Amino acid sequence: MGAEVAAHLERLITSGELRAGDRLPAERDLAASLNVSRASLREAMFELESKKLIERHQGRGSVVAEQPEGVSQLYEGLSELDVEIANATELRDLVEPRIAQLAAVRAADSNLLSLEEVLARSHEELSPEESLALDVEFHTLLAHAAQNPLLVTLCTMTTDWTRRTRELSHRTLEGRRISVSGHRAIFDAVVARRAVPAGAAMERHLREIREVSSRA
Repeated sequence: MGAEVAAHLERLITSGELRAGDRLPAERDLAASLNVSRASLREAMFELESKKLIERHQGRGSVVAEQPEGVSQLYEGLSELDVEIANATELRDLVEPRIAQLAAVRAADSNLLSLEEVLARSHEELSPEESLALDVEFHTLLAHAAQNPLLVTLCTMTTDWTRRTRELSHRTLEGRRISVSGHRAIFDAVVARRAVPAGAAMERHLREIREVSSRA
């Protein structure tokens, strides 16, 4: 149960519903609102703290953590670049397979639950906007599962830079179907803790998405 609670709170943080500096309710109140035991909540809070997603202060409660300074500097520096789509795509091709490999080795149970929940909501009959939103959420959660905040930042930046291409890939049923099947293959390899197949599945997924986008 602790992993499920951690997965729920992590989704709220990664989706932006909970922002840096937001104070979480007292553990007793939060446990009651989530209908879980205090023990399960404490387990979840410990995991979120270990991932540096929250900060816990004795007597002052818990707050959503700021990004580490190195992450903020990287984000600010990359934001100033005049990025061409080809360069952004090349960077994504380098970064995301490595993220998948690390996720296969490092993902916590809560990470796997979060990814599985996104997949459960993903299907080809969604609107392009809904499908794209879940696509972004899946890749962001996968980056968090790699347990490296700098990789999360790079994933976020390449998502922004390649958004036009991704929008094209979600316009058609074929594109949405390929996106979901690609995510499932990546997830299956990550769950099996198979790093090399996870990276290969990501490479194949990115290649297929480019091909779909070029036909859109």
